Amino acid sequence: MAKRKDKKIENPFVYQGYISPDFFCDRIEETEELVSNMRNGRNTTLISPRRIGKTGLIQNAFYAINQLDKDAICIYIDIFSTKNQHDFVQLLGSAVARHLLSKQQKAFQRLLEFFSSWRPVLSADPLTGMPTVSVSIEPSQSEMTLKSIFEYLNQSRHQVFVAIDEFQQIATYPESGLEAQLRSLIQFAPHVHFVFSGSKQHLMAQMFQSPERPFYQSTASMGLLPLHEEVYYDFASRFFTAKGGSISREVFHAVYSRFDGITQNIQQILNRLYEKEKHVDSEQQVNEAVSHVVYRNSMQYEVFVGFLTDNQLSVLKALAKEGRVASPQANDFIKQYDLPGASSVKAAMKVLLDKDLVYHDPTGYWVYDRFFDLWLKGLV
Repeated sequence: MAKRKDKKIENPFVYQGYISPDFFCDRIEETEELVSNMRNGRNTTLISPRRIGKTGLIQNAFYAINQLDKDAICIYIDIFSTKNQHDFVQLLGSAVARHLLSKQQKAFQRLLEFFSSWRPVLSADPLTGMPTVSVSIEPSQSEMTLKSIFEYLNQSRHQVFVAIDEFQQIATYPESGLEAQLRSLIQFAPHVHFVFSGSKQHLMAQMFQSPERPFYQSTASMGLLPLHEEVYYDFASRFFTAKGGSISREVFHAVYSRFDGITQNIQQILNRLYEKEKHVDSEQQVNEAVSHVVYRNSMQYEVFVGFLTDNQLSVLKALAKEGRVASPQANDFIKQYDLPGASSVKAAMKVLLDKDLVYHDPTGYWVYDRFFDLWLKGLV
């Protein structure tokens, strides 16, 4: 069989997925620390806001691990959309099956023999055309299947690394006891190493720092801050220079500051600038790129707000207009934007926080997606 040639990367500013270290900015120390933790049996809790780069860091660490050990099994799942234990087990089972299918057919066949109750569905990935698989598990068999997955992975002749993104989601499942079950299974799976990644700091802190919770002090902790501006600029400038162009330090600073160092937002702007411009030396070029992204996402934003009540939308627009609010229930803020009483604002904020439309840190409350924030400003 002829060796498949990798496609040329037309735009180096990737903001969805992971390609290779060549297109991944910095995180050298974080990658080394995460790889060291995993290879030395230290399960890790990784906490940071969304869009800062947790997923990219995990994939970069997995890439490094596979360079050191080509037989290592690295599995990544994002459980943000899961609603219960059955969803979680089915997602994990499908990820294990897909990994083994990509490795070799014999390994996949052994997997199906081990899980005789699984009903695999083979299909083609719509993006790559490569074969992929999902599995169907009876809800009543979820607990037993989860135990069997751990047994299968632990019996592997290879080291296994599993990253579970948005791990705090399991705290919202209707079933009780999943945290305790996972903790127990992990204790008896010495060849399976975990990264528990999450974006909701207060929930992750409760799960891993509260003495009443099963995962209490069971992992090494890592945080993730925005990329250092100077390092990020050097990374971006290198690609513009390589195509005979440039990006000025002043303009990059304006982009970085405008989006508070949020990697995904900045990558989207750099992606557009790289596509359309050779020399980037004015903020007008940035403004045009930002307007394009906001316009492109406008239909999605309309869907978002369509699911909100009038009260929730009013609070959200007020937050966008203000920029950052220390206390949304304060009388001054409520009066300034003609909002209902403090109790109604509190109820609206709970929904907006739960939906990840608003983020809270020590500086206050704010609309986290800056493009959505700009679109909302246009509604005020």
